[in-house]
Amino acid sequence: MSNFIVGLTGGIGSGKTAVSNRFAKLGVGIVDADVIAREVVEPGTDALAMITAHFGQHLIQCDGQLDRAALRQTIFSNAEAKQWLESLLHPLIANETARQLAAVQSSYAMYVSPLLVERSQQGFCQRLVVVDVPEPVQLERTMKRDSNEQAQVERIIASQASREARLAAASDVIDNNAGFAELDKQISQLHQQFLDLARNSKVP
Repeated sequence: MSNFIVGLTGGIGSGKTAVSNRFAKLGVGIVDADVIAREVVEPGTDALAMITAHFGQHLIQCDGQLDRAALRQTIFSNAEAKQWLESLLHPLIANETARQLAAVQSSYAMYVSPLLVERSQQGFCQRLVVVDVPEPVQLERTMKRDSNEQAQVERIIASQASREARLAAASDVIDNNAGFAELDKQISQLHQQFLDLARNSKVP
């Protein structure tokens, strides 16, 4: 089990997955809140059955998977629906996150969450890395990736912590607007830093 946990966050479209994939290639155990969020609503889970009963069968795709894009549209236009969904999923995600973090065997673990700052989860992380890009870049990347309209992406960005709030909470910042070579350089430096910190950590 890794006692040293590095939190990784950033706004939508900032490139958290690209960053975490690079840390994974360096041998770091990754626990990703978005991946866990998908796992807890896999076909056959109680959570998926409850979501279907609450919102309707139209949210289930032909392969039995949850249509996450359709669900996202539903909850971002309805505050009560968003609150209901979060009250169902957050405890399930928290329990699975704790289980996966406890199972990591690398020198340090990396916990990836888009809402790490919003939910004040940085308390159990020894470092907090923010992947940072300007908001127009977030918009462009997310619209291209998810084929979402600009207004919907803007609503998602508005629902997350501001860029300023994330940077204020960060212990380390990765600039993901300077190309892959620079990104790799930053990650390599941080990885060595975290290895040293984990080695010298007094965390019980």
